[in-house]
Amino acid sequence: MAGPAWLTEEFEHARPRLASVAYRLLGSQAEADDALQEAWLRVDRAGAEGVENVGGWLTTIVARVCLNMLRSRRTHREASLEDHLPDPIVSADPGTDPESEAILADSVGIALIVVLDTLSPAERLAFVLHDVFGLPFAEVGRAIDRTPAAARQLASRARRRVRGAEGDVDRDRDRQRALVDAFFAAARGGDLEALVRLLDPEVVVRADFGGRRGLVRVEGAHAVAESATMFRHLAGYGRKVLVDGRPGLVVVPPRGVYAVMGFRFDGDRITGLDVLVDPARLARLPLPDPAA
Repeated sequence: MAGPAWLTEEFEHARPRLASVAYRLLGSQAEADDALQEAWLRVDRAGAEGVENVGGWLTTIVARVCLNMLRSRRTHREASLEDHLPDPIVSADPGTDPESEAILADSVGIALIVVLDTLSPAERLAFVLHDVFGLPFAEVGRAIDRTPAAARQLASRARRRVRGAEGDVDRDRDRQRALVDAFFAAARGGDLEALVRLLDPEVVVRADFGGRRGLVRVEGAHAVAESATMFRHLAGYGRKVLVDGRPGLVVVPPRGVYAVMGFRFDGDRITGLDVLVDPARLARLPLPDPAA
């Protein structure tokens, strides 16, 4: 049972999962959209005659497209990672509900894959496809043109590196959320001294405004504190979310979503902020309902 109409229906049925795979592999909504478009062209050309597991076959095609994009990105990237703000993964903040701990753990793991470009493309695919989406190593191996044993080894190596990175992440989300709340309260009140106390002396803010302004960096506690007070009129519009698995905010004034703010922490200090303001990129992000 195969044909253009049937194949289109199968692809559309699988689209949400395929989009999730591409987004987590590439860390960019725009690139994920491009990957799905390219994958569909390949699917349409190849047809599904003789394919027993259509879902797995579609995932393999999307993974191969993403693998090529990751390899091309590594070869041709002109800007350093310091000059690029990856698309954040934004999810609803379930607070301290113990039943939500599994969701929180998944969010942290996915976020690390998005931001840790130290993984090779093959390691990244092996880890995400197996550890995040549960594909057996036989299918993972087919996606990256490796044996199942080689795919297992790549995933294991990536897992060790991810866990090593996770070891540097403060997992006390209650304390992190309190820091974010205190930061916005101080910004709203224009309290420079309180802001400086919350910030690491070498804190770095990266804000992507898009357009001609592009990426702006602000470094140092005093400079960041002064910048925060300049946007005090927006401080009251923060909605609590998880950004890359950590407490963050979506800023939603009456006219609509203005920014997504992700924070990094070290103990009782904020060490970094990534602020996505670019309207074009924000429009492509899957965001929790800002009215919730």
